[in-house]
Amino acid sequence: MSAADEIARSTDPITLTRFLMNERRQFKEATGSFAMLLQSIQLAAKVIANATRKAGIANLFGIASGASNTSGDTQKKLDVLANEVMINAISYSDQAYILCSEENDAPIILDNAKGGYAVVFDPLDGSSNIDCNLSVGTIFGIYKKDPRSTTKPSAKDLLRPGNELMAAGYALYDAACVLVLSTGLGVNGFTLDPSLGEFILSHKNIRIPKRGKIYSINEANSQQWDQPTTEWINNFKNKKASARYVGAMAGDMHRTLLYGGVFAYPPDKKSPNGKLRLLYECNPISFLVEQAGGKSTTGRGRVLDVVPTALHQRVPIFCGSAEQIEELEALYRKYDAEKKNSGNAQAKL
Repeated sequence: MSAADEIARSTDPITLTRFLMNERRQFKEATGSFAMLLQSIQLAAKVIANATRKAGIANLFGIASGASNTSGDTQKKLDVLANEVMINAISYSDQAYILCSEENDAPIILDNAKGGYAVVFDPLDGSSNIDCNLSVGTIFGIYKKDPRSTTKPSAKDLLRPGNELMAAGYALYDAACVLVLSTGLGVNGFTLDPSLGEFILSHKNIRIPKRGKIYSINEANSQQWDQPTTEWINNFKNKKASARYVGAMAGDMHRTLLYGGVFAYPPDKKSPNGKLRLLYECNPISFLVEQAGGKSTTGRGRVLDVVPTALHQRVPIFCGSAEQIEELEALYRKYDAEKKNSGNAQAKL
C-alpha cells in the first residue's frame, strides 16, 4: 500500500511533511536525508509563491539589470530571486553536493555537503508570463550520487539520463500554489493552505487518462513543423479537440496530468532540437508523466533514455496520454521508413 493510500484513511489534513514521513518507509534510503532535502525544496516553493503573489507591489516585475541566462533568455527580476531562493534552501539542507540551474552557466558544487544528492532545476519556468500575471512554476529533479564514485564532483555527475532520477516534481504558482511530486511511487499533488502555511495532500495518486481532448502546443510555429507533427496535430483538430497553451511547461503539464491530452514542444526548422532543456525541464516532467501512467517521447525514442552531452542541452518533447503519444510515434516510424525507402530508390537511379 502506498503512503497516499495509507494516510488517505485519515480524516485529518495530510501535510507534505507528514506524507514524506509516511512514504519514507518505502524509500530506498535508510535515513531521513532524502526527506530533509525535499523539505528544503518545499520551503523554497513557499518563499517563491509568496514572492510571486507580491511581485507587483515588491517591484519584482520587469527585467533584471541587463541580465540574461546561459541559454540567452532575458532574466526577469523574479527569475533571479527564485534562483537564489532555490540555491540557498537546497544548500542549507546540507544534503545536495551539486546543483544545476537553468540560470547558471556552470554547476554549483557544495564541497562540504553531508548528503549525496544532485539536484537539477528550473527555478522559474514560464518567466515570460510574470509581468502579465499568468502561470509560472518551478521544476526540479533529484539524482542519487553513485556510491562507487571516487572522483571530485563535476558536470559529469549531472550528465545522466532521466531514467536514473529518483524523484522529480514541480511547483505551480497560480490561483493556488500546488506542488506535484513523485519519488518513484506514483504521483501526488499538494496545495498550499495559506492559513496553515502548509502543503496539504489534495491530488492523490494522479493518473493520466489514456486519451484526452486537449492538445497544448505553440501553433505559431506550425509552418516550421515536420510532417509527423503536422499530421498529428491535424488529427486532433479533425476530432474537434480543444487547444490550450499557457506558455509555461509546469502550467500546461499540470492540466495535462489531471485531464489527459498532450503537451508538446516539437522540433522545427528554427529549433531542430526543440526549445526545452533536457536536464531540468524535460526529464523531470517525463518522470512524472510516466509515473502517472502516461508516455513521453522525442518522437523517435523515450525522453528518459536520452543521455545528455551538455548541461543545457535541448530536446524535442511530446508527452501526456499514452495512446495519443503512441499515435505520434507511429507517425514518426512511418515517416522515417518512407524517407529511407525514398533514399534507397534515389541511390539506385
